[in-house]
Amino acid sequence: MDILTLQQTSSPAQLASEHLRALWYDLHGDWDSAHRIVQQLSDVPAMWIHAYLHRKEPDLSNARYWYRNAGKPFPEGQSFAQEAESILALLG
Repeated sequence: MDILTLQQTSSPAQLASEHLRALWYDLHGDWDSAHRIVQQLSDVPAMWIHAYLHRKEPDLSNARYWYRNAGKPFPEGQSFAQEAESILALLG
C-alpha cells in the first residue's frame, strides 16, 4: 500500500491493521486518533509510527525517544510523506 491508496481509502474500518488505521487517521488530519491507536500497541512498527507522529507534532525530544525505541535513526531532511512511505513499505 502507498500513501495515495491510503488517502483514497474511504474508511479506516476497511484497513487490515491498527498500524494502517493510525496512518489513515494521520493522513486525514486526525493526529489524536492516530496517536491513541499507537499508544495501545507495543511492536516496532507502532513505535516507528509513534515517533513519526511526534516529529509531526512537533515534539522532537519525544520523537527521538520513540525513534530510539524503534531502532530507527532520526530522519534528518526526510519529508513526512517519504517517511510514511517507508513505514508503509515495512507494513507490506
